[in-house]
Amino acid sequence: MNNIIQLLPDAIANQIAAGEVVQRPASALKEMLENAVDAEAKQIQVIVKDAGKALMQVIDDGKGMSLTDARMCFERHATSKIRTSEDLFAIRTFGFRGEAMASIAAVAQVEMKTRQQGEELGTLIQIEGSEFKKQEPISCPEGTSIAVKNLFFNVPARRNFLKSNPVEMKHLVEEFQRVALSYPEIGFTFHQNDMELFNLTPGKLSQRIVGIFGKNHQTQLVSCKEDTPHLNVKGYIGKPENAKKTRGEQYFFVNNRYIKSNYLHHAVANAFEGLMPADMHPFYVLFLEIDPSHIDINVHPTKTEIKFDDERTVYAVIRSAVKQALGAHNVVPTLDFNMDVNFAENWGKDENRKAAVGLENSYKPDEPYKDNAYKSFQTPTFKRQDVSGWEKLFEGAEQNKNWERKTPEREEERDFLTFSSKANEDDLKESIFPKDQENTGATFQVEQSYIIAQMSSGLLILDQQASHERILYERYSRQLNNNAGVSQQCLFPQHIQLSPADFALVLDIKEELHSLGFVIDVFGKETILIQGTPADVQMTNEKILFEGLLEQFKHFKSELSLDNRENLARSLAKRSSIKKGKKLDPSEMETLVGQLFACQNPNYGLAGNKTFVKLDLNKIHAFFNR
Repeated sequence: MNNIIQLLPDAIANQIAAGEVVQRPASALKEMLENAVDAEAKQIQVIVKDAGKALMQVIDDGKGMSLTDARMCFERHATSKIRTSEDLFAIRTFGFRGEAMASIAAVAQVEMKTRQQGEELGTLIQIEGSEFKKQEPISCPEGTSIAVKNLFFNVPARRNFLKSNPVEMKHLVEEFQRVALSYPEIGFTFHQNDMELFNLTPGKLSQRIVGIFGKNHQTQLVSCKEDTPHLNVKGYIGKPENAKKTRGEQYFFVNNRYIKSNYLHHAVANAFEGLMPADMHPFYVLFLEIDPSHIDINVHPTKTEIKFDDERTVYAVIRSAVKQALGAHNVVPTLDFNMDVNFAENWGKDENRKAAVGLENSYKPDEPYKDNAYKSFQTPTFKRQDVSGWEKLFEGAEQNKNWERKTPEREEERDFLTFSSKANEDDLKESIFPKDQENTGATFQVEQSYIIAQMSSGLLILDQQASHERILYERYSRQLNNNAGVSQQCLFPQHIQLSPADFALVLDIKEELHSLGFVIDVFGKETILIQGTPADVQMTNEKILFEGLLEQFKHFKSELSLDNRENLARSLAKRSSIKKGKKLDPSEMETLVGQLFACQNPNYGLAGNKTFVKLDLNKIHAFFNR
């Protein structure tokens, strides 16, 4: 019987390994950036074309490699980080598997130029699909330059699974941000299609956060620091009022290595409990320093998941550190029973008024007792009002029956009349029907959340928010399909500064936004100018409307598998709908009922919840046992 088990050729083995390590262009960029950091570079430059599909180049000024090392780095399981098995439990650098460069070279055309410090000549190596094409001496700067061209050129099936350029660009930017955040002392630049997206100078972590996410984060950063024998935590968290519906600005670094951990994220969210809604996610960039022997980073090929030998302790330390930071910076509201809440906000900042308060409330034994007793209850700026001429208020009182002085008999008669049956009926009527809805007979609100409408067969109870979301969703869907959105020109156009990822996302959905009625122009680097908004959206602040729409769009994109048109229609309907607690007049309620039943699917809202409930007469009769 013939043997059927054979060793795989190196080229095929490398392609199989690439399936785990190199899933998209961002995966290759991550490995190259980490190698540049391990080479002790002080300045790293990233050049990307066609969202990494055509070119990804990383240039660093690190130590460089010798001729032998340059050739060996493309071999499988060749690494400078591991010598013995014990080294696996004391790793503080990034790459150690020896799979990254071999996997990238298996599915791309790679060109590497490298020169060690102090050497006269460097080395040029060109590889295509694990096959060495060229190796020769070359004159180049100190450091290493690696260019990855035509990713997945020899695996067309893998290339077909790549997403659109804006989506792939978003992943590239995220990987770049993670490495740039973990090493603020290194300078980074990022160019996409000859356009500079980032130019990050070496500095402190707070400067790096502002350089990556924008100046709006400058006012929301809260310092967080906790040192324990088992674990050290440092970094920044965002204020609760700046939390967002979508995740994406939450970063954990263990020994400067970015990790993903829902368990640790829950620790931070638990510390924010009571300060923000449960579906919101706070901003944080937290660095954990721990002995490498207490963690295992050799769990996943991408090394973004690690294991702790004592997760509960890590959870408790992080939760305590965040809670302490929130309390130390007065982010958590507190109660001071000795403080007068009516004056604390306005008077606390005025030193002159503080002095006036102290002088006014001071005890003066030499003065008469009645004056001191009076002043102890006197407000700081209290002044006696001129009450002269009070007699004029009662002029003509004799002619006015309402001011007529009653005799005891007349008072008894008046008291008796207040209990007449007619008065009772009027009071009962006012208690059931609000004045603005009295005698309408058709529709009225309950708790400003539900609309009660009368039918021939009973009552109709509508959820006003869910109903309006359904109406707007179908309207915006028609506008997107027909490109029939009507725009209202802004009197004062507003500009919005976006993060690079959000800016790329807006450019990707710009046509769909125009179909809804938004008129948007690019206004400089990562800045857009809102010239117009949909005419039927009742929103006075265009900036709040657009930022809310973008957050809702990203939230739906992460939670649901929807195309851009469906997602935009849902997001704008969610953001511009009538909310619970909104007071409506009868005509608005009747219009809402009519528009709901003109929809194609009036029964359910966007979340699958019911928009209305029918209460027929038989059920109503059953309540009273008829």
